[in-house]
Amino acid sequence: MTRTADHPVDLQFLRRWSPRAMSGAPLSREALLQLLEAARWAPSSGNAQPWRFAYALAGGPDFPRFLDALVEGNRVWCARAGALLVLASRTVRAEGKPNPTHAFDAGAAWMSLALQGSFMGLVVHAMAGFDGERARAAAAVPPELQVNCMIALGHPGRAEELPEGLRAREQPSGREPVTAFAFEGRFD
Repeated sequence: MTRTADHPVDLQFLRRWSPRAMSGAPLSREALLQLLEAARWAPSSGNAQPWRFAYALAGGPDFPRFLDALVEGNRVWCARAGALLVLASRTVRAEGKPNPTHAFDAGAAWMSLALQGSFMGLVVHAMAGFDGERARAAAAVPPELQVNCMIALGHPGRAEELPEGLRAREQPSGREPVTAFAFEGRFD
C-alpha cells in the first residue's frame, strides 16, 4: 500500500508505520540510546518530562521477563525483536500536584522515538497488548508511574517469517481523512 496525504506534509509521516517482521538481529546499545535521545527532546507540559523508559536488549537477562509480559499474539512476533521497552509516565509533578497531561506527554516522547526509528530504518512498534501488572513487575515500575505501553524495536525482517495470520497485515495502513476527526468550533 502506498500512503498518500490529502494535504502537504513531510514524507516522514507517511513513511512511519508499525511493522511486525523483525530479523532477530540484536539492536545495539548505541542505536537504542539514539532512539531515547530523540524521545528526550519531546515537548511536555511545563517541561515536566514525565516519561520513563525501561528497556531490555535481546539476549540480555531482562528480555525474557519483558517478553513474558506481552499477550501471546504479540509475544510470537516480538521474540525476534532487538529490544523491548516499557513506557511509563509520572502521574504527579515534582511539586506534588497531579499531572493531567502525563500520558499525553509520554505519547509525544513515543512519537519522537518512533520517527527517529523510522528515519534509522528500524522496526518500531508500540503495543497495548500486554499484561499491565506483568509489565510493571518485569520493569520494576514504581507505583507513582503509570504504565502506558510496550514497544518492540528491531531490524526489519521478512513478512514471510511471521505467523501466517499476520503476514497479510504487514503493510502500512491507511488513515481516516482530517474531516473525520477535526471540527471547526464544536464537536457536534
